[in-house]
Amino acid sequence: MAESAHNLAPLLHVDHVSRHFGGLTAVSDFSLELHRRELVGLIGPNGAGKTTCFNLITGIYPPSSGHIRASNHRIDGLSPSAINRSGIARTFQNIRLFQNLSVLDNVLAGIRRRGQLGLPRTMLRTPFFLKQRHDARAEGMELLATLDLAAHADQLACNLPYGQQRRLEIARALATRPKVLLLDEPAAGMNPAEKERLMQLIAFIRDRFDLGILLIEHDMKLVMTICQRITVLDHGEVIAVGAPAQIQSDPRVVEAYLGEPTG
Repeated sequence: MAESAHNLAPLLHVDHVSRHFGGLTAVSDFSLELHRRELVGLIGPNGAGKTTCFNLITGIYPPSSGHIRASNHRIDGLSPSAINRSGIARTFQNIRLFQNLSVLDNVLAGIRRRGQLGLPRTMLRTPFFLKQRHDARAEGMELLATLDLAAHADQLACNLPYGQQRRLEIARALATRPKVLLLDEPAAGMNPAEKERLMQLIAFIRDRFDLGILLIEHDMKLVMTICQRITVLDHGEVIAVGAPAQIQSDPRVVEAYLGEPTG
C-alpha cells in the first residue's frame, strides 16, 4: 500500500525553498516530500531553521525563492487560512489553545474554520444553521473521544494537565480535516510516560486519519522509533536525509547534532 502511495503526487512537496531576513539566510535550498501515511522527522540543533520551515509551509512567511505544493497545487504565497483549507494543519512549540474556552469549543473552532455558516443563517438560526451546529458538536465529541479527551469536553482548556493540552491542540488541528499534519515539538515538557503515550498516539493518528505527518522533535528516542525517514537541518541547510539507522551513523549529523553515535 505504501509503495502504491508513492506513485501518486506527494501530499506536500517543498521544492528548493529559501528564506532570507535581510542579510540573514534562515533556510537555504530546502526540499522535502511527504506522502500519504508517511511519518517524517525534521531534526537539527536549536536555531537550525526547523520552525522557520514550518512557518514557510503554513504561510506565516512567504519563501524568498522556491515553491511549495500541496497535492500538486501551489500554496506558496497563500494566506495561512487558505493553506489550512488546502489540507495542511499544524501545532506549535508553545501551546496555542483558547485557554478560556472549553475543550469542546477549542475543537469546534477548528471545525468552523472549514466553512462559513453566514451571518444571516447564524442570526436567524435557520434549520441549516441548527443542523450544522448539531453535526459539528457530534464531530467534535467524536474527535475528543478518539484522543481520550471526551470526559473533559466541558472543562476549560486552561484546567487540563499539560499532556492533555498537547493532545487537545492536536485534536483542534485534526478538526480542520487535514491531509498533512505538522507537529512542532509535541513532546516538549512531557515526562517519559507521557512521551511513550505520545509515540503511540502519533502513529495511531497517522493510520486512523490517513495522514502524512511531519514532526519536529528533539527527543531522539521518539524520532528514531516512530519516523520512517528523517531530514536533518543545520544552519538552515539540509545535511542529511535517510532512514533512522542511516541518520544515527551519518558523520555530519553526529558532528552537528547528535554528538556521538547512537544505537
